[in-house]
Amino acid sequence: MKSLITKASLLFSLSVVLFSCGGKEKKKEAATVPVAETKLTIEKPQLTFGFIKLTDMAPLAIAKEKGFFEDEGLFVSVEAQSNWKNVLDRVIDGQLDGSHMLAGQPIAAGAGFGRQAELVTAFSMDLNGNGITVSNDVWSKMKANVPKDVDGKPIHPIKADALKPVINEYKNAGKPFKMGMVFPVSTHNYEIRYWLAAAGINPGMYTADNVQGQIDAQVLLSVTPPPQMPATLEAGTIYGYCVGEPWNQQAVFKGIGVPVVTNYEIWKNNPEKVFVMTKKFIEQYPNTAVAVTKALIRAGKWLDEPGNRAEAVKILSMSQYVGADEAVLANSMTGTFEFEKGDKRDLPDFNVFYKYNATYPFYSDGIWFLTQMRRWGQIPEAKPADWYEKTIKNIYRPDIWKKAADRLVKEGKIPATDVPKTDGYKPATVDFIDGTKYDAKDPIGYINSFKIGNKDK
Repeated sequence: MKSLITKASLLFSLSVVLFSCGGKEKKKEAATVPVAETKLTIEKPQLTFGFIKLTDMAPLAIAKEKGFFEDEGLFVSVEAQSNWKNVLDRVIDGQLDGSHMLAGQPIAAGAGFGRQAELVTAFSMDLNGNGITVSNDVWSKMKANVPKDVDGKPIHPIKADALKPVINEYKNAGKPFKMGMVFPVSTHNYEIRYWLAAAGINPGMYTADNVQGQIDAQVLLSVTPPPQMPATLEAGTIYGYCVGEPWNQQAVFKGIGVPVVTNYEIWKNNPEKVFVMTKKFIEQYPNTAVAVTKALIRAGKWLDEPGNRAEAVKILSMSQYVGADEAVLANSMTGTFEFEKGDKRDLPDFNVFYKYNATYPFYSDGIWFLTQMRRWGQIPEAKPADWYEKTIKNIYRPDIWKKAADRLVKEGKIPATDVPKTDGYKPATVDFIDGTKYDAKDPIGYINSFKIGNKDK
């Protein structure tokens, strides 16, 4: 009797399995298949990714340290790089499988400025995170021009209008006013230019024959790698700079400079770094690209969950990542930002890694960079309006992001509400320091709205 029952049980189990493999019940069964049976087939599990020692490389460090890469069957090495040009070259040449990169780098590579390549962004690493710092001497002169509140504290945001008389003073003394930014197509270059130009200060133009960007400049901007910014400021080679963290807070910590404005104040919730792979990589290893994106989305979510930032600071302070003091990293990573020494203010959104759909690669974010490249002459010739959309759709790949996010929803790792319903464009916004309206669907109108910069028909 017992053997008959066992046989019947086996037959019943077999019939369930066979029935689930065909007919109308297949879809229903697929929804309840364990996650282990739906794992992506990883074409290239061993990967090497690059980064620059900045706070916003955090999603890479967290994806590795918290095991999110391993959960996807990926075995990842994360290696610090010397400068942004090195990052770009090593990704293009295949020495790195992907990298933390300036948002402008893959865009410039596809738009005709600098080294050309087919690069792809499927993941936006963060929002905000930069600041503009000036030397103590410059701040002592600027401060008199900054409005104060009832307690005598500077009112933020501090506009470049306060810097204008200082630039004139340096000029009259025969000293050109020099400031640093991290790379010609960096967010930092466009942010410091935006901030200066909003006050009527010409930061200089590029042409096809002159790639220094200093034509007619009232402020001479030059490239300095992020970790070297404080030392370059202290040496007096530059009088200020725009950089990501922790290198603004490091100037405060060392007592050599004062951050005067953050990029959150220049453009609220602006895109900053992206994760970049080559088009060839994502075509050759499509499942791997999705798996990498899944792990990074999870890392962004972990970073923005309450209570995790203190642990993130400890991880980032490790020598193989950012390697800065925990106290310096915590200044901005834990929801505060210190301007003048002792003037620490609450800035909960200074570093955003997941909120506000931060990880989604919006076309409108990419088009903003294209408009700035054209405004300042890095794109030397006028382009038709549809060129902006066509160009960015070859570079920004929200389709890969969505494949990754949809899988995470099915696995219960993110809520479905965290997947935006969008055509890839954010609504028009005036969240800029000068109140200028940005509508990504009217790039030429936006370019023409500025007093300083190129104008197009």
